[in-house]
Amino acid sequence: MEDKVYTPDEVAKIFQISKHTVYELIKRGELNAFKIGNKMRIEQVELDQFKEKQKAPSQHQHATKEVDYPKPLRLAGSHDILVEQLIKHTSLLGNDIHIHPTYIGSLEGLMMLYRGQCDIAAIHLMDPTSQEYNLPFINQLFVHEKISLIRFATREQGLILPKGNPKKISKISDLARADIKFVNRQKGSGTRFLFDSLLAQEKISPKNITGYEVVEWNHLSAASYISRGAADVTFGIQAAANHLNLDFIPIAREQFDFVLKWTEENKETLTRLVELLQSDSLRDGLKDCPGYDLEQLGTAIIEF
Repeated sequence: MEDKVYTPDEVAKIFQISKHTVYELIKRGELNAFKIGNKMRIEQVELDQFKEKQKAPSQHQHATKEVDYPKPLRLAGSHDILVEQLIKHTSLLGNDIHIHPTYIGSLEGLMMLYRGQCDIAAIHLMDPTSQEYNLPFINQLFVHEKISLIRFATREQGLILPKGNPKKISKISDLARADIKFVNRQKGSGTRFLFDSLLAQEKISPKNITGYEVVEWNHLSAASYISRGAADVTFGIQAAANHLNLDFIPIAREQFDFVLKWTEENKETLTRLVELLQSDSLRDGLKDCPGYDLEQLGTAIIEF
């Protein structure tokens, strides 16, 4: 059963505090949250952990020296179900690795890293010219910075369809049929980059696809259109299709990577994160997620 997800308003009501206080707790790293577009959300597991922290015995609070905890790592970029599992895994480990995600799309995540607004960019950007993932974009942006590119997963992208595929969709060119209603991903997402490249290869104009202009900000939201019958097909990851018990036709395999920007402030925490990504314990914890190949999990593609 999936954890319930709360808005800051709902969290404020639960704890009987102001919404401003909720945002301050998030800002200070005392309450972990994530973003979908520009909307902040908090998972049930984070609320439970926050409650437990508040129950620490008062007699120890004054006797114990105050600990200077490392700042949370700010992750920005592509939404992915496996990234959510990684963040939950780090929260349960209690190893001082705290990740605050902002799911805003691969391109904007990379730009936030370039501008120094995050520590990690989660990206899967395919360069149409070279057909290579991620490296061409990194080489254009980062010249003097200390950057690492760490492989997270290889994953399947394809057509997500209702169970039984009632309209017999089998390939990208079918999306131009007059009886097919599509739902898209937002500009700047790696999925949109890949999909538009596939359309160009097939010489299909977006104008010929009904619903091309209808966009969602993550895979599950787009797949939910199919689940509730609001659209016939979307382009997304196999994990989202499996999550909602939908059919899936694989079209492409892509590289999903983390770009790390090293600073004096984050180097210790980033080092621990890389060690975790290369650990057998994490691989074992993530191996049951369908639609992913974890053979290269933690592999350094670029090291500073």
